[in-house]
Amino acid sequence: MTPIIIGFICIAIFFLFLVLRMPVSYAMLISGLIGISFINSTSVALRVAATEIYSSFSTYTLSAIPMFIWMGFLALYAGIGAKLFDFAHKMVGHLPGGLAIAAQGAAGLFGAISGSNTATAATIGSIAVPEMRKHGYNDSLSTASVAAGGILGVLIPPSTLFIIYGIAAEQSIGLLFLAGIIPGIILMFFFMVIIYIVTMRNPELAPRGEKSTWNERLQSLKGGLWEVGVIFALSMGGLFAGWFTPTEAGAVGAGGVLVLTLLTRKLTWEGLKNSLFDTLRTTAMIMLLIGSAVVFGRLIALSRIPFELGGWVESLVLPSFAIMALILLIYLILGFFMDALALILLTIPIFYPVVVNTLGYDPIWFGVIIVLVAAMGVITPPVGVNVFIIKGVVKDVTVEEIFRGIWPFLFMIILLIALLMVVPEIATFLPYLDFFN
Repeated sequence: MTPIIIGFICIAIFFLFLVLRMPVSYAMLISGLIGISFINSTSVALRVAATEIYSSFSTYTLSAIPMFIWMGFLALYAGIGAKLFDFAHKMVGHLPGGLAIAAQGAAGLFGAISGSNTATAATIGSIAVPEMRKHGYNDSLSTASVAAGGILGVLIPPSTLFIIYGIAAEQSIGLLFLAGIIPGIILMFFFMVIIYIVTMRNPELAPRGEKSTWNERLQSLKGGLWEVGVIFALSMGGLFAGWFTPTEAGAVGAGGVLVLTLLTRKLTWEGLKNSLFDTLRTTAMIMLLIGSAVVFGRLIALSRIPFELGGWVESLVLPSFAIMALILLIYLILGFFMDALALILLTIPIFYPVVVNTLGYDPIWFGVIIVLVAAMGVITPPVGVNVFIIKGVVKDVTVEEIFRGIWPFLFMIILLIALLMVVPEIATFLPYLDFFN
C-alpha cells in the first residue's frame, strides 16, 4: 500500500475509535502509531511517539496553558462571574430578554480572564440560568443562550484555542489574541441582538425585569468589573505591548487574580484547592491531547495527504472562496462529532498548508475562522460539550430542549464567519497595526 492509502485508512480507524467511544487523545495516538508502523516500522513509530510526546510536554510555550486555565478557575471560585452578571443585569435587565442579554455581557467580560468555553459556560450558567428561571424565562432560551455565550470565552483573549492553533501553525499567539478581540465583541453583540429580536417577537419567552437606577448601576461597578479590568490590563496589556511572552502574561494574570482575590477575601482555602485541582485535571487532558495530535500529525505528514490535497485543490476550477467554503463545511461536519481542541489539532496538519500556501489566505485570519468553526461544535449535537455543561447545572431541563434553542445563535456564528470572509480586516486590523509591531 502507498503512504497516502495508509494515511486515509488510519483516519478511518481514528473515526472508528471515536464511534466506539474511545477518548480522542488515545484514538489519535493509536491511529498514528499504526500508520507510522506500516509506513516505516514499529520501532520507528514507538521512537517517534516517545520523542514527540516528551518534546510536546517540555515545550516552554505550552506552559502558558496551565497559567491561563488557572487564572480562569481562580476567577470562577472567587465569585467574580457573579459580580459581572450583576453589573450586566443592572445595565440591560429591563430590556426584552434582558437577563439573557446580560448573560452575554457577563460571558464576554468573564472570557477576558478565562480563556475557556467550558469554564465560561459553567460559571455564567450557574449564575444566570437560575436567575432567568426565577423570572419566568423559557427554559430553552435561558439555557441555550448561556451555552452559546460560553463560546465568547475562546474568542475574546486569552484563549486556549488560540494558543493551541498558534503552536500547531507556528503563529504568534499575541497576534492571534489581538485578532480575536473585534470578532469576539461583534459575536457578543450579534448574540444580544438575536435575543432581543426573538423576545420582542414573543415576549412570553422572557418577561421584562425592573429598570435599575443609575445609582444602582454605578454601585455594581464596585463588583468584579474593576478586577477584570486590572487583570486584563496586567496580562493582556503587557503581552500586547511586548513586555511579556504569552507564558509570562499567563503567569502575571494568574498571579494578579490570586493576589486580588486574596486581598479582597473573595477566595477561600477550599476555592484555592479546587482551582488547583481543576487546573491540573484540565491541563493534563490538554497536554495528552497535544502529544497524541503531534504523533498523528507526523503520520499525516508521512502519508503526504496535505501535499496531495493541495495539488487536488490547485487543479479545481473554483474560486478560492468556494474552496474555502468547502473546507469550512468539512470543519462544521467534523465539529458535530469532535471537541474543538481535538478538531484543531487533528485538522491543522491537513488543511493549514492548503489554505495558507495554496489558497493564499492570511494565517492569523484563518486562526480566527478555525476557532469560530471549531467553537460551533461545542453547541451542536451530538457532542455539544457546552450544552451538557448547562444540563449539569439545570438537571431538570432535557438536552433536546437546550439544543432546540441553539439554532438562532448558530446562525449568528455563521453570519460572523460570512462577514469575516467578505471583510477579513475585521480580524487582521488590530494584529497588523504599527503600534503592535
